[in-house]
Amino acid sequence: MRILMAGASGFLGTRLSDRLTADRHQVTRLVRREPRNGREQRWDPAAAQLDPAVVAGSDAVVNLAGAGVGDKRWDEAYQRLIRTSRVDSTTTLATAIAGLPAADRPRVLLNSSAVGWYGNTGDRVVEEDAPAGEGFLADVCRVWEAATRPAEDAGVRVVRLRTGLPLHRDGGLLKPQLLPFKLGIAGRLGSGRQWLPWISMEDWLGAVRFLLGRDDLAGPVNVVGPQPVTNAEFTRELARQLHRPAIIPIPALALKVALGGFAHEALTSTRVLPGVLTKAGFQYHHPDLPTALHAALTA
Repeated sequence: MRILMAGASGFLGTRLSDRLTADRHQVTRLVRREPRNGREQRWDPAAAQLDPAVVAGSDAVVNLAGAGVGDKRWDEAYQRLIRTSRVDSTTTLATAIAGLPAADRPRVLLNSSAVGWYGNTGDRVVEEDAPAGEGFLADVCRVWEAATRPAEDAGVRVVRLRTGLPLHRDGGLLKPQLLPFKLGIAGRLGSGRQWLPWISMEDWLGAVRFLLGRDDLAGPVNVVGPQPVTNAEFTRELARQLHRPAIIPIPALALKVALGGFAHEALTSTRVLPGVLTKAGFQYHHPDLPTALHAALTA
């Protein structure tokens, strides 16, 4: 399969690109700098610049581009970057796909989104048919997913990957927590009652590959594990596997000082289940948190 990928240098994109290449797919990476080899092509999503010839003939397009949500303290400027980096890249790709002759269009666009779509669900369980919630990330997800519409209207299968929190010691949710836990100065965030929609890295990679090959699946897909846990449960299990105490809770006020606007999202409860993947028969390697954390810590 010939796959065009945006965001291939990120936390998820690097691993997915390597896995797809190992699977003998031909992966071409979109980059904003000068290409270094024939497996890279230049684009400028902020200026909506992408040569249609780069997209033509691809079997699939995978878009994971976007500024890291947890990479920096949120201020107004960084919130704008979070939004524009996602919407601009998606709009540029979807418009390029729609502008191609039907014979040259890819069969599928897998476009990143997030479980932030649902906002704060409290203890309420949600699947893909739930409406968008409220809050900054929910608003971002609304316009982000809507930006795929030109490709969908052109008859291309579009899958919106509402990804949860992939677990890997080198990034995402887990990396910034490891040192405080190992030092014994970590604990739950706020009350600890908020639900965390985690997924193992191996299962995230497996789900994306599964969705690439399932021509009958389209629309939003929750890419999360089948057994969400609360932050308090996550904290206890991580501490157990690291053989460290986790008795120092981090107050909500301290999070707000440290994280800015991101503190609200870090304390949001999102109890999400993978309805589409489950009904489609996707098989998890790590269906529960203990096995997923063990895999993440020993990877």
